[in-house]
Amino acid sequence: MARLDGKICIVTGATSGIGRRTAEIFVAEGARVVAAGRRADLGAALEKELGAERLLFKRADVTQEAEFKALIDACLAKWGRVDCLFNNAGGPAPVGGIETIPVDGFDAAMASLVRSVMLGMKHVTPVMVKQGGGSIINNGSVAGRRAGMSSSMIYSAAKAAVNHLTVCVAMQLGEKNIRVNSISPGGIATGIFGKALGLSHEDAEKTAETMKGVFAANQPIPRAGLTDDIARAAVFLASDESSFVNGHDLVVDGGLVGGRMWTPHQQGLNALRKAFGVKG
Repeated sequence: MARLDGKICIVTGATSGIGRRTAEIFVAEGARVVAAGRRADLGAALEKELGAERLLFKRADVTQEAEFKALIDACLAKWGRVDCLFNNAGGPAPVGGIETIPVDGFDAAMASLVRSVMLGMKHVTPVMVKQGGGSIINNGSVAGRRAGMSSSMIYSAAKAAVNHLTVCVAMQLGEKNIRVNSISPGGIATGIFGKALGLSHEDAEKTAETMKGVFAANQPIPRAGLTDDIARAAVFLASDESSFVNGHDLVVDGGLVGGRMWTPHQQGLNALRKAFGVKG
């Protein structure tokens, strides 16, 4: 039996990257999915690929309260319930030192990365309370756990807010049998890094293969993270397998934030032994 048989799920930011792959794998695992995004052409193509009986695409800007509520209402109208909400939508944030950050860029990033998460939780909560439970998954980041893990300090701050808001809401909604958790990806090869540096969507998506090489040696596991890694983590948190997991940030990073890597550390110790004339 598929791990999400009978589940009704909403995935935001589903037209590319992690969101698209999660929608695909959710459907493969037996779920019916409402996929949300702003690019209608890509969403329509995804709906056609997976079949409208399993995936419904709705164009939505999830930074706007009315549009997020309409998205949840569309899911209820189509399938009658919401078992899982994956707040995945996001985007790049201003780069550079704190003295260079434009206020409008800061506000836009906070809306995209934090407000959207809050709105999703706000409007799905009454639905899940009424039906007796559910799972909310928020897309965090290792950048929210350690400084210097993103090209943007504003992105890092926003993701830290997402991670902590997740725990705060988990403490409230756990009492209603609603689990609220986050996933913090490490270096995942997607186009978001190209977007952060100013590339168009089309050009940024072409950089995913390049990023695989860039990230391969960043952590103990000697490969880049893939969208499948995050999608599979989301399957676990959406499924009944995680029924006792609440208020948790699931880090999926190959060990990136664990500390100093073993081999470089040993090489440094050997260099010190040589400098001090100490035999190994």
